Amino acid sequence: MAEIYISLGTNINRAFHVQQGLDALSHHFGELKLSSLFESDSIGFEGTAFYNLVVGLSTDLSVAEVVKILREIEIANGRSLASKKFSPRTLDLDLLLYDDLVLESPAQIPRDEITTNAFVLWPLSQIVPKLKHPILHQNYESLWEEYDQTSQQLKIMPLNWNSKSEPY
Repeated sequence: MAEIYISLGTNINRAFHVQQGLDALSHHFGELKLSSLFESDSIGFEGTAFYNLVVGLSTDLSVAEVVKILREIEIANGRSLASKKFSPRTLDLDLLLYDDLVLESPAQIPRDEITTNAFVLWPLSQIVPKLKHPILHQNYESLWEEYDQTSQQLKIMPLNWNSKSEPY
């Protein structure tokens, strides 16, 4: 079983799409390990604030199969394949880590966003603080401690997901 970590983000009907995204991930993958839910400003464009969290889970599926499922979940939740990179999102699911693999295709693993965006690094450091980044060989707790935490403001929000999984 591979241990994988997925970033979930939304800035359109946020509470609804967090619920829908977590329900779909739970349906496809089973038990989920959740970070706190964070609110952050849009980055790269003017837009409403995002809700973000990181989800950990175990799977026997390949990277390509996981990426396909994530894309299907996004599309089922109104994500347009034609949308620009920096634009509002109903649901954005990015595969951050798949065990300690380093890949560029079918997805960039580990995702660059891990070390550049507080809304990815802080939640990842919550659920796997001692896990080491497969390229940098530093654990996520240390990476978060070294991150300029004033560069992006995050606010922890209540997570009201109706599931057996408990938030961090």
